[in-house]
Amino acid sequence: MTGAIHPAPPTTLVIFGAMGDLTRRLLMPALTNMTRLGMIGEDFSVLGIGIEPGDDDTLRTALATFRASAPAAHASPEQEAAWDRLQARVQYMQGDFTQDDVYARLSDRLSGNAAFYLAVPARFFGDIVDRLAANGLTHESKSAFRRIAIEKPFGHDLASAQALNARILSHVAETQIYRIDHFLGKETVQNIMTARFANMMIERVWNADCIAHVQITAAETVDVGTRGAFYDATGALRDMVPNHLFQLLAMVAMEPPASFDAEAIRNEKGKVLKAVRAYSPAKARRNGVRGAYGAGTIGERAVPAFTASPDIAPDSTTETYVALKLMVDTWRWAGVPFYLRTGKAMEIRDTEVVITFKPVPFAQFHATAAEKLPPNRLIIQIQPDEGLSMDINIKRPGLEVDTAPIALDFRYADSFDIGAMTGYESLIHDLFAGDQTLFQRADAIEAGWAAVQPFLDAWASEGAPDTYAAGTTGPAAADELLARDGFAWHTLDPAKT
Repeated sequence: MTGAIHPAPPTTLVIFGAMGDLTRRLLMPALTNMTRLGMIGEDFSVLGIGIEPGDDDTLRTALATFRASAPAAHASPEQEAAWDRLQARVQYMQGDFTQDDVYARLSDRLSGNAAFYLAVPARFFGDIVDRLAANGLTHESKSAFRRIAIEKPFGHDLASAQALNARILSHVAETQIYRIDHFLGKETVQNIMTARFANMMIERVWNADCIAHVQITAAETVDVGTRGAFYDATGALRDMVPNHLFQLLAMVAMEPPASFDAEAIRNEKGKVLKAVRAYSPAKARRNGVRGAYGAGTIGERAVPAFTASPDIAPDSTTETYVALKLMVDTWRWAGVPFYLRTGKAMEIRDTEVVITFKPVPFAQFHATAAEKLPPNRLIIQIQPDEGLSMDINIKRPGLEVDTAPIALDFRYADSFDIGAMTGYESLIHDLFAGDQTLFQRADAIEAGWAAVQPFLDAWASEGAPDTYAAGTTGPAAADELLARDGFAWHTLDPAKT
């Protein structure tokens, strides 16, 4: 992982889908930040490929819209200056990347180090890698690397993920493939390992002896919007669980690695995903909940029902919400349930990991019964307000010995300048530096799909998902999933956005 900032080696970043939303909204702001921070130098360049007609200035003009769509509302003078430096090294090559002539022209323009970024729909991943290899563009030498960055979704079930891995790895080595999960670029996600392994008092209690259960939440206020066609064919389970949520689960549940080398960390994360208990279809139905939002209000915005959204079939049975109870069958986590939930059109935007510790066995405090003492909790806030919080119990002021819960809070923004960062900066830098720590390996991808495949199979013949109103926290069945075990979801903070 990236520590002190060292400029990446000279690289040409070839972006397939250069005129697309991902490039404009996330990649270009990240590259601008990297220029500003000295993570890439004047020997870095961008070659964008797209089917839209135009020249270099066309692409530069299109990408300059990052000022309006970047995480910061307004570009700072430093960002403006960085963009001015970077845009001179942005070039465009118009062409259809499903045709071989594009790759012949690309071969003529490339020399030295190159990274190919597939910012395109998933159906093109295999074809692009086939054509890159057929035209000699994936061949590495001692003086030049060739790497491929692939966005999610990597497959749509276990069989398709296995087939895509086999197809790609028939052309290139695993060391050349960087399967991106942008969640792993967020500081708080990376800090999970540091919080665990750099603090003995945390790692000592990080096990089934002390932890009652773990919750991982990724709640979104956005509805499907204009992505109806994609979402109706995908759903919340495929879109979020085997990638984003499982990466958080793996970092929470992994064993201490022998070192912080990329392969040592990826080995331990892979072991966790392979240890997720495989359910029968009947157990998958019992341990999973699916929902779809109905009409409602989020803030002051009226939201139509999912089935009334553009490009969604009126009789769609696709889920926009999913909650799962999973078990990780290792000695460390034996008997500890992991509850995962994610949904669209919910009350607030909030991604968090909540570690709930076991309650005290009894209380010596006359005014407080043991069963009324709230358990200690560690809350790792991923977004929007990155930080950590620990819930503990203290004595309430007064003559009587009574307890009161309080929170010890840390927020990154209070101590560090992380504004305007997209989360892609560290991932792109590591792509150029050849550090695969934050990228998914083939076996982990397939293990994630293997864990969710029972739910896909069980729900394939199910009817419509449970309905929840837009602007709420999900269907009632999700609350019942935890209530069966005597637990409840951590209350999402309505002050978050």
